[in-house]
Amino acid sequence: MTFRTRFAPSPTGPLHLGHAYSACLAHDMAQTQDGQFFLRIDDLDQSRSKPDWETQIYEDLNWLGLSWPNPVLRQSKRLPRYRDALQCLWNRGLLYSCNCSRADIRAAASAPQEGAPLHGPDGIIYPGTCRPEFPMTGLMPDLPLRLDMKRALATLKAPLTFTETGSGPNGEAGQITPQNMVETVGDVTLARPGMGASYHLSIVCDDADQEITHVIRGQDLFEATQIHVLLQNLLSFPTPIYHHHTLIRDENGKRLAKRDDARAIAKYRADGATPADIRTITGISRLFG
Repeated sequence: MTFRTRFAPSPTGPLHLGHAYSACLAHDMAQTQDGQFFLRIDDLDQSRSKPDWETQIYEDLNWLGLSWPNPVLRQSKRLPRYRDALQCLWNRGLLYSCNCSRADIRAAASAPQEGAPLHGPDGIIYPGTCRPEFPMTGLMPDLPLRLDMKRALATLKAPLTFTETGSGPNGEAGQITPQNMVETVGDVTLARPGMGASYHLSIVCDDADQEITHVIRGQDLFEATQIHVLLQNLLSFPTPIYHHHTLIRDENGKRLAKRDDARAIAKYRADGATPADIRTITGISRLFG
């Protein structure tokens, strides 16, 4: 089995040191295994994605010395693929339409059951306002669509598991079995208005189609992995090995975001830094030399 991994940034702002670490880690891990590293552009949100930011992604990663096969997969060109996956889940009675606004969800979830979490890996845990008593049938609507978590889990023939070779925020590693997803995750959104698909659905389809064997990404996405593993099982996709890495943080311990322009790769380049400097700052050089 060829080691295949990817880096999938969104062209919504400048890449920063955290992106550099994640991309270099994935690229170098693939190289050490005689594998392949893919670049993927997560541009489903066309209202925020900009061509100039996409161009800068290529420039920054090329400057860091990374290479990948072309053409690059762009999610905005794959809407029919995501629609097919949604149709498959709809036909099995696992999706339902939901017209709740974010304000509606916040209001309905403001008084959760005692001991129940308010937030999960997909944001505020949906309180089930639009969840139907029986599976929806007929034509799949264009409205936002949610996964009926309880029904989805009931279709599984074995417990969900995935292999973690990095670590989660609390040191989770090895063979991991998600627990209590109805209560701790809820009915996640799989189709959003104006985007065609959610992050969760799109990356699961993309990873399967690119035959990704190892997903290397930050610990901030560890909790979302259970959603992805569930979707892989529902859609008969293979489950990759996951490697979640620590996050690059600022001097106050806060993880970097795209608004942290002071730590943008382009600014380091403009200030005269070298790719070797970035590898030293992020700690990649200690891992791979």
